[in-house]
Amino acid sequence: MIVGIHIYPKGSDDSFVKKYAEILEFNNIKYVWLDINDISFWEKIRYVNYFIYRWIQWDDHHQIAKSILPVIEHYYNIKCLPDLKSCWHYDDKIREYYLMKAFDFPIIKSWVFYDKRSALDWTEKEMRFPVVFKLKGGAGSEGVLRVDSLKDAKKLVSKMFGSGFISSKLDFKGSLVNTYCKRIRKYVGNCLKRTKGQFINFNWQRHKNYILFQEFMPNNEFDTRVTIIGKRAFCFRRFNRKNDFRSSGSGILDYDQSAIDLNFITLAFKISTQIGFQTMAYDFLYDEEKNPVFCEISYTYVDKAVYNCPGFWDNELKFHPGHFWPQYFNLVDLLEKSSLLQPN
Repeated sequence: MIVGIHIYPKGSDDSFVKKYAEILEFNNIKYVWLDINDISFWEKIRYVNYFIYRWIQWDDHHQIAKSILPVIEHYYNIKCLPDLKSCWHYDDKIREYYLMKAFDFPIIKSWVFYDKRSALDWTEKEMRFPVVFKLKGGAGSEGVLRVDSLKDAKKLVSKMFGSGFISSKLDFKGSLVNTYCKRIRKYVGNCLKRTKGQFINFNWQRHKNYILFQEFMPNNEFDTRVTIIGKRAFCFRRFNRKNDFRSSGSGILDYDQSAIDLNFITLAFKISTQIGFQTMAYDFLYDEEKNPVFCEISYTYVDKAVYNCPGFWDNELKFHPGHFWPQYFNLVDLLEKSSLLQPN
């Protein structure tokens, strides 16, 4: 048994993938580091039984993952983490919405347009304020704005079907007015990094020629993050930023399991089982009738936030106390090795 682990692109934090290596070492399972920039990568990949590539929302990560994962999984027949079922829609809210609508799961209602005239017609005739504008990619509420007026909605339509946005240059406190403040701060910060010889990792692809609006869910002071790994659910609540409607990226977390709505867990298990996700994090809210809905999904997440959970729920809603790294259970499932041990 040999596990291949792809390194992170230069300059990215690799503490997440290092934990895979630590767990494998602790269990005396052989692993090798792989890098697509190595000219012998495709020769080395033939000798591994499993392939792990944890990629995140940066555009250079997307570029690599979408080029190599389909080939490795489908043509080399190597079991991957993540597999394509779990990640082909990652960091693309439009793909997520289309997928969930196909199964009729309760994802928050969205409106997607690829034509300026159609977008403006809907905006002028049918839009009900407030609505939420989102770029299809971005984490931690980046690229998410609340739209309260027809004037701002039309500006966004014109921008998206004009020069467009780069996600890392949009969104500062959720305000169109302050977007330019973030651009200036980002530019100055990057200039300072360059003078120090530091690596600059940011999004470079431009979002344009589409627009995504999402129904606004009022009266939600927090969302509930449910992370499914196989038959385990790790749960916590994330409270909104001060004077803001967004909770993702706030860092205000609550791990009280008695406050978790078990309906969220049941629904998350149902979705993951039916579609066949290896692992998936769901961001749940309530609609105006207090029914569970979710706005986004993600195959990857902050590992420490999961580890800090006081335990996990199984698919029969029985709670199991303890602290577990998600990498540990990901490996248990990938290798089909229930005897795997987690290092202290």
